[in-house]
Amino acid sequence: MDDDWFSKSSIDIHTTMLTEPFVHDFVRANIWHLRGRDVDLLVDTGMGICPLAPEIDTPAGKPLLVVATHIHLDHVGSLHEFPQRAGPRHSAAHFDSMDEAVTYAYMFHNLDAAVSRLPAPGWKAADYRIPPAPLTRTLDEGDVVDLGDRQFRVLHLPGHSPDSIALFDEADGLFFAGDAIYDAMLIDDLPDSDRAAYRRTMQRLLDLPIRIGHGGHGASFDGMRMREIATAYLRRTGGI
Repeated sequence: MDDDWFSKSSIDIHTTMLTEPFVHDFVRANIWHLRGRDVDLLVDTGMGICPLAPEIDTPAGKPLLVVATHIHLDHVGSLHEFPQRAGPRHSAAHFDSMDEAVTYAYMFHNLDAAVSRLPAPGWKAADYRIPPAPLTRTLDEGDVVDLGDRQFRVLHLPGHSPDSIALFDEADGLFFAGDAIYDAMLIDDLPDSDRAAYRRTMQRLLDLPIRIGHGGHGASFDGMRMREIATAYLRRTGGI
């Protein structure tokens, strides 16, 4: 497999963003590694085309908790590589099988220009599969993910998908948004999307006091930009 498949960007001394630059931009998601005092956090795991675990530099013996913000293919592809796997209660049963109808993996099989560089000789998008990754912890609204020096509140923010969750550090204002909101064209027309639910999520986010948001796609954003994105969505869909 291609040992140069991932790009890495250092956001600050605690945070690294990884992505897969050779994957079609429709499924090129952000992967976030946050170093906590007692536990490291990995938010989402990309497509799983090449192994992700060797790219994560958590020290030997230090726990790493991986959180899937929802079960779509571009966020759970490498989840099986990690022993501590958390994800939304809403879709928890589906992680046992990674059914293509739930993950939308089938959409990748015939995607034009699925990759711009082959990860291995003979690789074909038609052969793409996501291995099962049963959750070891389920997350629901109000649960807390504790890294020792910071705690994240779990927010259930459906709309893009029914199971979308995000992580919010109420003390620091750090927000891992998944696909609940991000600074790019928001996808709300998938078979399991719900625009009414998405509007309610956007209304909720208007009042969330974030300092910095790291989304599942696009660039990071501050609170003002998040409110602009949410307001634009509400206007576009008749929510305000």
